[in-house]
Amino acid sequence: MNRATRQVVIVGGGSAGWITANVLAARLRGRQEQAPRIALVESADIPTIGVGEGTWPSMRGTLQRIGLAEAEFLRACDASFKQGTRFVGWNDTGRGAYTHPFSWPVDYASVNPAWRWLRTGRRQPFAEAVTPQAAVIARGQAPKQAGAPPYAFTVNYGYHLNAGKFGELLRRHAQETLGVAHIAGTVSAVESHPDGDIAALALADGRRIEGDLFIDCTGHRGRLIGEHYGCRRDSAADVLFNDAAIVAQVPYAEQAEPIASATLATAQPAGWIWDIGLQTRRGLGYVYSTAHESEEGAMETLREYVGRTSPGTDADALDYRALRFEPGFRAKFWERNCVAVGLSAGFIEPLEASALALVEQAADAIGRQFPLDREIMNVVAKRFDAKMRYHWERIIEFLKLHYAVCTRHDTAYWQDNRSPSSWPASLRDKLALWQQQPPWHDDAPMVDELFPSASYQYVLYGLGFEPRYAPAMAASTPAADETVAKVREQTRRLTALLPTNRDLLRAILHGDEKTQAA
Repeated sequence: MNRATRQVVIVGGGSAGWITANVLAARLRGRQEQAPRIALVESADIPTIGVGEGTWPSMRGTLQRIGLAEAEFLRACDASFKQGTRFVGWNDTGRGAYTHPFSWPVDYASVNPAWRWLRTGRRQPFAEAVTPQAAVIARGQAPKQAGAPPYAFTVNYGYHLNAGKFGELLRRHAQETLGVAHIAGTVSAVESHPDGDIAALALADGRRIEGDLFIDCTGHRGRLIGEHYGCRRDSAADVLFNDAAIVAQVPYAEQAEPIASATLATAQPAGWIWDIGLQTRRGLGYVYSTAHESEEGAMETLREYVGRTSPGTDADALDYRALRFEPGFRAKFWERNCVAVGLSAGFIEPLEASALALVEQAADAIGRQFPLDREIMNVVAKRFDAKMRYHWERIIEFLKLHYAVCTRHDTAYWQDNRSPSSWPASLRDKLALWQQQPPWHDDAPMVDELFPSASYQYVLYGLGFEPRYAPAMAASTPAADETVAKVREQTRRLTALLPTNRDLLRAILHGDEKTQAA
């Protein structure tokens, strides 16, 4: 029977469930035909992981589309501005650093900056040579001035945020503003139609929740997509070795302490440590491979990092949490009338903060091609699976680039990562091609790439990649020379004008408070 899609049931809350609920509700409420009802079923017995604290710039558009004010979001989520990632110690000395900023190189649509940079002897770090944002990040400055409109920017930015508070804000907004029904309960059984579709969820308290489209946001467990439908999870452990993390939260010694403009990713013997600055604290996590490091050793590594970077903090008194995960993603994301979003679809590792960006991509894809009946759902499901598989494969390729090209080789972990036997075939092909030409638009051709070709350039040349045929590469052009002058001028102007992160946050939040009082 070709059933109409009248009821959407999202199973699981947290950031994934509530982002999906908000995105669908905001997009579908404007339809002329009767909008489907949306309900989210959430069990109080299952805690959220709550450590996904970094976003991509796409989150600005998501928050705008669902109708959340930026000042409200910043206040409620202890959020700050993120302009990229600063990598420390990923080379053979263990001391060098490079930046992967969110803004593209100046004039990138028409000028490939890598040609000139490679030809002129690489006298300046790549990111600093091609975009003013590298200097803005280095100085701890904000992405815009205090008078800029909400979500506007001078240099591109996303956010650092408290994931637990973010989920709560999204829940309130979905219920109170967008009309999403919140059902507290634990799923005890899944009921099926004769054709194999999910017909309803039976809750532990006896209630029965019917639906036409079910969205699985139940985390690694995959209650519907995995346990009910048996859709396998393909491992990526042969490519990306990290499968565990130790996390902690460190308060600032002083309330006025500067807030970093980028995630800090510091290489360690068996992984790397993220360091994320929020308004009131820093979030830290050591992501590592259990094949190369014990939990006790990882804990000691993180404690040492806390002691070195947080003078006056008692590293032994902090609350540490140990997490385990299996890197990989579903062989199929949409099975019959069930689609997986978030951790139920897969997880790789926190490097480059792709988790929430994938949730945004999935929710937006479901909303843009929302199937009005069961027959159309079959077509939408095929497109969705192809799109999401592409994104997951590209993410694995891009993250592996960080490890494959780095020159660090002091431990078995880094030696194993540098071995071409662990590289995806697509990455091996690209690295071979980049021996004669730098990455550009053909290397990331999709309009909604999570990592555009500019990102490949920032990482590739930040890590010191030496093309075999660099001496034969094209000489500088007048257009490239003009771009270099633009970068210098923009760097001078922006670093003179932009406030610090903390000063911009104070201006936004204080100004919003005055408006509310008036």
